[in-house]
Amino acid sequence: MSEHKEAEALEAGLLSSFPGGREAMAEVRFWVRILKEHSLFISLSLPCSRQDLIAEAQRFYNLFQGLQDRVECTARLDQRLIDEIRHAVEALIAFKRSLMRMLVTCELRGPLYPLLLDHITREAIHFLDFLNRRPCSDTLVAILSEQAFFLRIMKEHIEFIISLLDPSERELLTQAQASREVFSDLLETARDLKSMAESRPESFGTVVRFTETVIQRVTELRNFKATAHELAVLCRLLSAIPDPLLLDHVRREADKFLQELKDMRAMLKRWESC
Repeated sequence: MSEHKEAEALEAGLLSSFPGGREAMAEVRFWVRILKEHSLFISLSLPCSRQDLIAEAQRFYNLFQGLQDRVECTARLDQRLIDEIRHAVEALIAFKRSLMRMLVTCELRGPLYPLLLDHITREAIHFLDFLNRRPCSDTLVAILSEQAFFLRIMKEHIEFIISLLDPSERELLTQAQASREVFSDLLETARDLKSMAESRPESFGTVVRFTETVIQRVTELRNFKATAHELAVLCRLLSAIPDPLLLDHVRREADKFLQELKDMRAMLKRWESC
């Protein structure tokens, strides 16, 4: 098989793993940058007494920066690059899990929340599943699984923001707390609908309506994150947020979820009730 045909076959395999058929290169570029930033956030949250762990986090940052540079400059994926990215993701997951073990056994202390570490580990596993081309045979179940995954991510973003805002930021805290309740409910509904969808119904209009509601709520949350980021950049936000990049990071994840939701909504036409 020629290199060109091999690249096309590889991308086709990656695309088949995801609902919505998103372009594989964009997916890889997105997640490589996200995992690079995870490494930065870890290094910023480690105690200064653990220079060994800070150095390891910096090593991962440099590794993913190099991979980001490469995927930004290439027009097509090839197997060697995919394998390098996969091995890097696997190593980062192992590092995150080693930190988790230290946190839950009190061997490591500091401002790195265990739930935040679990959150970014789940994101890395999600990307690894994509790289390993693990498709779901039921499209409707796959759509709802993806929605549940990202709704949990969005809910936890809100919880992290709440924990980092200064108590005097009462208006923003009130907005965030209301949004947390909304996303907690949406997450539970997505899980319920996913379970119902396993019956393989020929139509399921409620999922269509639910997806439209999720699009609306995620748009609102995305705008909230963008506003918070702008305020942080302008030094008009009181918080313990270590770097405004964190708010831009979570805003980009909301943007990605919105794009996926729009793809999903188009796919759901076949399940609209007559």
